[in-house]
Amino acid sequence: MISAETFLTPARDHGFDFYTGVPCSFLTPIINRVISGPESRYVGATSEGEAVAIAAGAWLAGRETVVMMQNSGLGNAVNPLTSLNFPFRIPTLLIVTWRGGPGISDEPQHELMGRITPQLFDVMDIPHADFPGDSAAVLPALAAARSSMAETGLPFAFIMQKGAIENAALDVTASGAAPDGLFTERRAGGALPTRYRVLESMLGALPGDAAVIATTGKTGRELFTIDDRDQHIYQVGSMGGAAGMGLGVAMNSPKPVIVVDGDGAALMKLGSLATIGAQAPRNLVHLVLDNGTYDSTGGQPTTAGSVAFARTALSCGYATGTACDDLVGFSEALSSALKSAGPHLIHVRIEPGSLSGLGRPTVTPAEVARRFKAFVTAP
Repeated sequence: MISAETFLTPARDHGFDFYTGVPCSFLTPIINRVISGPESRYVGATSEGEAVAIAAGAWLAGRETVVMMQNSGLGNAVNPLTSLNFPFRIPTLLIVTWRGGPGISDEPQHELMGRITPQLFDVMDIPHADFPGDSAAVLPALAAARSSMAETGLPFAFIMQKGAIENAALDVTASGAAPDGLFTERRAGGALPTRYRVLESMLGALPGDAAVIATTGKTGRELFTIDDRDQHIYQVGSMGGAAGMGLGVAMNSPKPVIVVDGDGAALMKLGSLATIGAQAPRNLVHLVLDNGTYDSTGGQPTTAGSVAFARTALSCGYATGTACDDLVGFSEALSSALKSAGPHLIHVRIEPGSLSGLGRPTVTPAEVARRFKAFVTAP
């Protein structure tokens, strides 16, 4: 057993200073110490998959990241770990607890995951090791993790057993409620614009230093077709992860950050609105392009027709929420958002369908990630 600081101090020396995740009782001491100290940043996520996306964004903005979770939540993280971190070659240090591990009598819901946790990392091609249980093992363990991540560009996982860290108290003051945000109604009720036209309008209005994160599917494909830029990242997987990634970037870069979401993707990780509202990044503009369908899979309907995204964002702490359904209303909303402190959400109703003969990005995800990182971290 070691103290939390016995691990955190050398971890900081290795550059790890951005933490995110979902709590587990095994992790309580290390989470409490990170939250209570000024040396590192901690972002509490609403799901383990969201935490992986947030860390990916923070890495793209130049931070070295740690994602913490219980192994029961590892299932929630499988999608971004395999469809975001793997193709884009985005490393992060994972600390995953081993509920239901060897010799532990645990709750029945932990039995199967406890048995398969190491094998699950093997299947995902994520190198792993036991969390260092004594002070002499910490430095070699961190060095091995750093070496692995540098060599592969992939995450590395420490599997933490019960009692690995000594208890640590939580010293934090609860934050007050966010001030009421401003809702603006800009719906005209006429013919809906296409996604392509909205993206063209967006690119024409953005400042040259804006970073753009496009959700998976036809949104990223159309954005690439209109204009491929170094400041664009096209999520080819990890559906629902664009908002979390955008938050990770926005928290660690002064540049304007634009998240281009879809209604289906936003619904998949709706909890990200609460995380964004709680962190309140002033430089984040979150667009939800809502055609009411899963466009990439044949146009099946989503449940977005019953969701007021702009008002939902306000209830989660966004500074403004705007509803619009034409290019004029969208242009006005985006212009206003770029001139004021966010976060902002702009809900744009659009026409179903996409550009005929739509292609796919020809730049590999790993190349996209590294040129995007170079853009974001440039002065």
